[in-house]
Amino acid sequence: MNRKVANRIATIVFYLIAAVLVVVLAALLGYSVYQGFPQISREFITSPPNIFAEGGGIGPQLFNSFYLMVLSMLMATPVALGAGIYLAEYAKKNVWTEWIRALIEMLASLPSIVIGIFIFLTFVVHMGWGFSILSGAVALAIFNMPLLVQVVEESVRSVPKQQKQAGLALGVSQWETIAHIVLPAALPEIVTGMILGAGRVFGEAGALIYTAGMSSPNLDFANWNPFSPSSPLNPMRPAETLAVHIWKVNGESIVPDAEAISSGATLLLILSIFICNISARIIGAFVYRRLTSSSK
Repeated sequence: MNRKVANRIATIVFYLIAAVLVVVLAALLGYSVYQGFPQISREFITSPPNIFAEGGGIGPQLFNSFYLMVLSMLMATPVALGAGIYLAEYAKKNVWTEWIRALIEMLASLPSIVIGIFIFLTFVVHMGWGFSILSGAVALAIFNMPLLVQVVEESVRSVPKQQKQAGLALGVSQWETIAHIVLPAALPEIVTGMILGAGRVFGEAGALIYTAGMSSPNLDFANWNPFSPSSPLNPMRPAETLAVHIWKVNGESIVPDAEAISSGATLLLILSIFICNISARIIGAFVYRRLTSSSK
């Protein structure tokens, strides 16, 4: 076959694949907007759900989702930074490091529900934490940590060796070179990966059913004492997230407007993840411009 003909065929195939992907995503988003937008209102976003009558909202569930996302990222980020920097800069090529990378890849491929059951048996039952925000945050941190470690390692490795060698040639220690040269250069990619990871855990449901629970107590958003049972900041209270609420409404709810509530909550979940992804690009580009003084 002529090379030009083969190139055209391959180009057409790739364009068709891209077009199919765009159409599927556009159809999914369009259907979600069509079904969920009429339900979106200030009352729906801020009010608690109503178990026995119409007109419930998703306020506590939306707050729980963001709260769990923030706590899990605070737990996972320091460990991911340390592990990623170690694997990229300090770890030697031997059987030990190869096993570490293999275990990280294996952990990244585990279904989230397996991690949820492990945390349920270990922390919820054995350690007596119960269904709580803290249990859910630990599950999400473990679920997201392998991806974050890989992001940090690849970001640090992508920094040109000439920059590292220049710092070492000036008599700077290895850690000072990493802290003042390598990390600032890798920071835009790390920030982008962290925000994308946060969006990934925002829509997680399987692990949270067994850890954070499928209910949420009556919350007093004027009470910010983290030791109070009614405080939204209490880490030991159960916390139904938006993704879990969607699953529960579709599977167990008996209210007449269950389908409308599910559609509205689904649209808010999609928009939240979309905002996380857009924020990753904007913040990553901003950090890159600030650190490199680039106008691109």
